[in-house]
Amino acid sequence: MRTMMKVTVDTDKGNEAIRSGRLPEIMKGVLEKLKPEAAYFGPEGGQRTCWMVFDLQDSSQLPPTAEPFFEELRAKVELTPVMNIEDLQKGLSQLSGS
Repeated sequence: MRTMMKVTVDTDKGNEAIRSGRLPEIMKGVLEKLKPEAAYFGPEGGQRTCWMVFDLQDSSQLPPTAEPFFEELRAKVELTPVMNIEDLQKGLSQLSGS
């Protein structure tokens, strides 16, 4: 299932990770593992935030996907199912005649 993950990094832990050089390593590891179709980084609400869209094939992927952010960055992690335009069109086509 196409999923958007929003990661909001704790400021103090993010600062630590930047100073120690761990932040690029953490992000590289996650990106290599998830192979997202899109990844964006920027501030939201005054905090470092990342948005990634990737294929969550099974719910058992949730712990290994979120834990690096929880453990190393004390981050808030939100996962939301999303669709691209093709998915939306396919879903809407199933509504006709209901």
